[in-house]
Amino acid sequence: MVIQRWQSLFLLTACVLMCVLCLTPFAQITAVEAAIAPTELFVKDAPVFMILNIVIAALLFIAIFLFKNLKLQMRVTVITIVLICASAVTGGFIVYGSMPDAEIIWTGGVLLLALALVFAVFALRFMKKDHRRLRSYDRLR
Repeated sequence: MVIQRWQSLFLLTACVLMCVLCLTPFAQITAVEAAIAPTELFVKDAPVFMILNIVIAALLFIAIFLFKNLKLQMRVTVITIVLICASAVTGGFIVYGSMPDAEIIWTGGVLLLALALVFAVFALRFMKKDHRRLRSYDRLR
């Protein structure tokens, strides 16, 4: 019997999305004068936000290789889901708390963060499905 590892693909996709998030702008500061172009804010401009996103990407990458220990893989994935939500809140605090004239770019970093969250949740769902399947096979033995 072969168990398909779709969750590995979902984890890899979420990891790639978190890495791309570190390279794309997530907010922009509009200038008072219309002649000056808006300044884009990247993840590297906020060190706490960057470290948090790098930790999330690293945990997602590590979770891919924990396939032999499904319970640990599920635990690490749940932690990354919580950290992705914390990253979204941190990004909101950075933009709205410290930079009052900044606005979020919804099609940039926010979309990537939301997609990474969706893929991590899908991976967890498939892990739970595999876990139920393995328990049912163990019961039959």
